[in-house]
Amino acid sequence: MRSTYRNLAAATALCLVTVSLAGCGQQTQQRAQQTPEVGVVTLRSEPVTLTSELTGRVAATAVAEVRPQVAGIIMARLFQEGSIVKQGQALYQIDPRLYSADLDTARAQLESAKADLATAQAKAKRYAALGDSDAVSAQDRDDIKASARAALASVHQYEAATRTAQVNLGFTKVYAPITGRIGRSAYTKGALVSASQDDALATIQQLDPVYVDITQSSADLLRLRKALAKGDLLPTSASVKLELEDGTEYPQAGTVEFSEVSVDPEAGTVTIRARFPNPDNLLLPGMFVRVKTPQGTMPNGLLVPQQAVSRDDKGNAVVLVVGKDNKVESRTVNAAQAIGDKWLVTSGLKAGERVVVEGTDKVSAGASVKATEVKLDN
Repeated sequence: MRSTYRNLAAATALCLVTVSLAGCGQQTQQRAQQTPEVGVVTLRSEPVTLTSELTGRVAATAVAEVRPQVAGIIMARLFQEGSIVKQGQALYQIDPRLYSADLDTARAQLESAKADLATAQAKAKRYAALGDSDAVSAQDRDDIKASARAALASVHQYEAATRTAQVNLGFTKVYAPITGRIGRSAYTKGALVSASQDDALATIQQLDPVYVDITQSSADLLRLRKALAKGDLLPTSASVKLELEDGTEYPQAGTVEFSEVSVDPEAGTVTIRARFPNPDNLLLPGMFVRVKTPQGTMPNGLLVPQQAVSRDDKGNAVVLVVGKDNKVESRTVNAAQAIGDKWLVTSGLKAGERVVVEGTDKVSAGASVKATEVKLDN
């Protein structure tokens, strides 16, 4: 009987120990389950190139209006509208008959003047041979010399008239002043044109390369120059990139040519001109584009993944930081600029700190966490 009681007591004690151990295990497991896991990224400083996205308009590097320099009827158009024309290529033929006749008249007058000059020079030579004899008076000798000089002047006059007639005859063919793409013709065959008309016959624009006129606020430009002067930023190359109207990136990079020295008083902007190669004529004058321009390089910048940054009720940027004791701290930062899928943080963080990028919705400031380093795709 006593043996039975002893066995029952031992069994009861064993059950109590088992239950106690099971309870301790469950508590440990619960505590482990209560510690949330978060993904963190350790910050490191690196050179960061700051860029600005500005608006711009495409402009041709050279524009020439094709205009007639003589009056007449257009007999033929010698180019295809919208094609590339070369400098010196004939574009229009104006009726040349009147100007050809003017040239023939000037040449005839020149021949007559040359004949008169020959006669006057021969007579002056004979009079000079007579010397101071009484056969010819001094007045006659002076008169014949003057006639010879007048005949020579007439020759020069008609030579100039002949050259003018030749030039006017040449103007009956209208040539391209520059190489470029020519637009539509404003006049057709049979139209009467004149040198004093207001409208151009056509317009030629040079499209390779092209200019892009960029506008930047004078305040941003001043801020950039101050940062460069203080050494906060290092100067970068003047290479710029374009984004087209449909959101695609233009494949060719451009270079900044110059910046205006004056500010537009109405808009408060400064115009910056960049040059872009345009071998396929993809960029057309007047096209609206977005320009990505490098503003400088921050030698020790901190880039924080965008998913690590949230906003509080006041709109301030907030980041969760995991300290050495694996406790979470809420940190207000200055997210100055978005660069790709990251924020450039200029204050509130330092290199080597761990920021939470995964599981931010599961933790709050002061919580203990299990931090796991994650690698984000660039």
